[in-house]
Amino acid sequence: MKKIVLYICLCMVISSLSYAQVDRSKYPEPGPAPKIELNDPATFTLKNGLKVFVVENHKLPRVAFSLVIDRDPLLEEDKAGMTGFVGEMLMAGTTNRTKDQLDEEVDFIGASLSAGSTSIFASSLKKHQGKVLDLMSDVLYNPAFPESELDKLKKQAITGLAASKDDPNAISGRLTSALDFGKDHPYGETESEETLENVSVEDIRSYYQTYYKPNIAYLAIVGDIDKAEAKKVVEKYFSKWEKGEVPEMKYDTPTPPTENKVALVDRSASVQSVIDITYPLEMRLSSEDYLSTRVLNYIIGGGSSSRLFMNLREDKGYTYGAYSSIGADKLITSFSAGASVRTEVTDSAIVELVYEINKIVDEGVTAEELESAKANLSGRFGRSLESPSTLASFAMDIDRYNLPSDFYKTYLQRLSALTVEDINAAAKKYIKPNNIYITVVGNGSEIKDKLEQFGPVSLYDNQGNPAKEIEMTDADITADKVIDNYIAAIGGEEAVNALETAKVMMKAEVQGQVIEMTMLYDDPGMRFNQKVSMMGNTVSNTTLSEGKGSVVAMGQTQELTDEQYEEAKMNMFIIPEAHYEELMYTLTLDGIKDVEGENAYKVIVSNPTGAKSVNYYSVETGLKVKSENEKTGELTYSDYEDHNGVKYAMKMVMKSPMIPVPLNTTVESLEINPELTDADFK
Repeated sequence: MKKIVLYICLCMVISSLSYAQVDRSKYPEPGPAPKIELNDPATFTLKNGLKVFVVENHKLPRVAFSLVIDRDPLLEEDKAGMTGFVGEMLMAGTTNRTKDQLDEEVDFIGASLSAGSTSIFASSLKKHQGKVLDLMSDVLYNPAFPESELDKLKKQAITGLAASKDDPNAISGRLTSALDFGKDHPYGETESEETLENVSVEDIRSYYQTYYKPNIAYLAIVGDIDKAEAKKVVEKYFSKWEKGEVPEMKYDTPTPPTENKVALVDRSASVQSVIDITYPLEMRLSSEDYLSTRVLNYIIGGGSSSRLFMNLREDKGYTYGAYSSIGADKLITSFSAGASVRTEVTDSAIVELVYEINKIVDEGVTAEELESAKANLSGRFGRSLESPSTLASFAMDIDRYNLPSDFYKTYLQRLSALTVEDINAAAKKYIKPNNIYITVVGNGSEIKDKLEQFGPVSLYDNQGNPAKEIEMTDADITADKVIDNYIAAIGGEEAVNALETAKVMMKAEVQGQVIEMTMLYDDPGMRFNQKVSMMGNTVSNTTLSEGKGSVVAMGQTQELTDEQYEEAKMNMFIIPEAHYEELMYTLTLDGIKDVEGENAYKVIVSNPTGAKSVNYYSVETGLKVKSENEKTGELTYSDYEDHNGVKYAMKMVMKSPMIPVPLNTTVESLEINPELTDADFK
């Protein structure tokens, strides 16, 4: 026992001496990069050209089959969006099984089976290997491509597209792609309702027959299987797959702008600006600077310790996060750096983004930043090796991109060997602060003038197309005159003033569920009520009365603050425009905008508390075609019908941050001047 105590004391003394000798103000010298021993997957090639990679992993009785089609990117033009349907159409049934039968057989054995435009994936327990391969090969060889399934997929895609048109991040993505690559490039073209509708079953079938060929395909097998068995099952299920000629595609290489350019999508409902600084660049896995650009990007904006993050979030508090990316692609890729920031700091955030981009070129990186980046990237690489499928992906990459056979085995050594000089050279070569697109999606009336300090501002629509620059030909038009024209267009001041009460019942359908909305208006009494019901149950009940407001939802009552009430009051009247003057609202005319192909006056409406909404009125008809609110979303109006001498929009499309898809509503009934009681507003 005494010896043990003595030994412990001796260890403590040695430990304390060692601690005293360590200079913790300095980073420890990095040790040599560990050598990675990667077992090469077993490989073989069928006579039809299918290349197979087998990664054995006998820890679990499971096996997975990943088929990848290595075709060139496609320019889909007037059928843009077509490839997005291919996977679902492959899974929509075969000549041997309906979609339901296919799904049932997959579920019965607890397997997974899915497809995309360039892939089919299947996995199951080892004992069901034969069954899942039978299902996978049936999908591969015998797709039925039912017309009814394509019709359903097109409706879903068009609904999703409508939602994305109001998503600032999706808008920004389309804009940056269009600028970086051009609309005549596979990476820059944009799908629309028209191009989606143009897609036919014959287009899907033609794509399948052209590109689903074994001579441009790879099959990765991972799991409880060895090479000998893999050869047998691959020969059995994939040898009859016939090879064929596959067209190769060539495209012009996009280049960065010759000078900095500013692109703005005016989204009046935005309270934030989505900023992206971007330009196209060439970078491939096989490029000698590939690893240098991984490190470079990590230091600029690759994580929460990057320069952009520390500047824009930690120091300035402009955003929750600021990041960058330098892609890698065999065709073309891009540099991107951006953040979502409050509207009022949009220009300041751009200044800081540009500052950091210039700084890394002019001043370079530090040794500490380099070592931190190396450590992080090494850790990511090491963690990726925990998945057996990674080895199969590595093997396919080496073959697909003509990489050296030891590309991944020497990854950490090559990463460790990078110097500050290497990263600084990459920064000067690939970071182009004077050849950038500065793209912004935000409230144009608040930020457009501020953006002009970075260069001339070009306007774009939510599909990444140049927006129409529309000049007002009527020099005498004002916001008040636009409202007067609207009142005249819907029936005139006398007819509008005769509206005192109204009951409006509307219906909409979301994913098969019918939503009913009932609105009660009492203009003289300054009262409003809206009930939203689904399946006979009241989902929410909103009431504005006697200068107060409340919302009852899910059994909980929330009283509106004075500010919330004043904002809600902006839409509590049958025809809100008839009350703008008495409510002392401020109106600002912000030019003519293109609203879904129609020229419309943009009028910004501000209440005395500062809350704003934006209305658009057709230049041709005077009718209101759209309204936007930064909190509640937007409404588009159509199908005006006459009721008691006043035209009322019978169809409205609602887009709200609270609703994942646009809500197409139809007015089922409209009662003018019904008798309402106090009970209606409780």
